[in-house]
Parts: sequence; C-alpha cells; structure tokens
Amino acid sequence: MSAPQIAPCTIADYREMPDDGRRYQVVEGELFTAPAPNTFHQFVQKNLLRILDNYLLQHPIGKALGAPCDVYLDDFNVFQPDVLYVTREYAARIQDDGIHGAPDLAIEILSPSSAALDRRKRGLLAKAGTVEFWQVDPALRQIQRFVFAESMAKPVALIDEPETCTSPLFPGLTLATAEIFQR
Repeated sequence: MSAPQIAPCTIADYREMPDDGRRYQVVEGELFTAPAPNTFHQFVQKNLLRILDNYLLQHPIGKALGAPCDVYLDDFNVFQPDVLYVTREYAARIQDDGIHGAPDLAIEILSPSSAALDRRKRGLLAKAGTVEFWQVDPALRQIQRFVFAESMAKPVALIDEPETCTSPLFPGLTLATAEIFQR
C-alpha cells in the first residue's frame, strides 16, 4: 500500500494562512514555518538594509526591502528573503502584497534553523532570474556572493571579516563586513 499523496501547497493556500505571527514560506509546494531569528541575525539584517538604503538615497537606482516581504516566483514558491533588492528597471514587480517575480538580489542570513532551506531557495531564485544571491553567515562572519550568470552552485567570492564586498548592482558602493557584522 502506498502512502497517501499530499497536494502541494500553492500561493492560494499560502494566502489563507492565519496572521498568527509565524513566518510562512512555500518552497516547491512545501509549506515551512520558522521561528523569529536571533538578535544577531536581526542586527545583520538591519545593518545591510541601512547601508543599502543610505546608498539608494544618494543613487536612486532601485529599492531594498527586508523580511517579512513576500516574493512570489510561481504558484508553488513564495519566499521571504531577509533582504532583497529590485532595480528601477523592474520596479513594477513591487506591488502592495509583495514582489511578483525575481528580485535582482536576494540576501539570506543563515540561522541554524533555516540554513538548509535558504540553500534550497538559492537554486529556485537563480532559475527565476535573480542576478545575485548573497549567503551571509553570521557565525563565520562571512558572505558568499553568487552571480548566477557565472555559477548557480559556486560563489564568485567569499568575503570574510574584515574584508569588503562590492557588486556591480551598486556601482561605487563598498560594503565593510565589520559594519555588516556589528552588533
């Protein structure tokens, strides 16, 4: 006797989830919940958003947002990257209920409870058209920068503290890891 088939979770199902304070995501039709991240994770997220927002105030080339913000890739994938960036060219993707389509940049800050899921989402974001993906590891104080046009599986750069990080998405911006990992 085979196990009963469970129907995949869709965006319609996701939108019916209760507003109960939990963080829901759908990855390849599978529903996930996660507890609130630890405070170091939140400091790293806040620092990244502050750096990007300050840059974007001076260079209005796009918009940066932080979780919780839904990113709808298709009927079976809706994520909440910790930080995301959408260029002005794709500003129409930003709608009241979230981002419809791939962000140009998605940043996931690893937590012990979400690391495997964050790595799984990387491939789906690449297939959907995301240009860059940064995997930030607060425990190692390291950023893995992926450029999907070059490789989906291998980072183009490993940036350890106290090194700096740059990206063609943000011309002239140098991100200091010491500032990113500041508590």
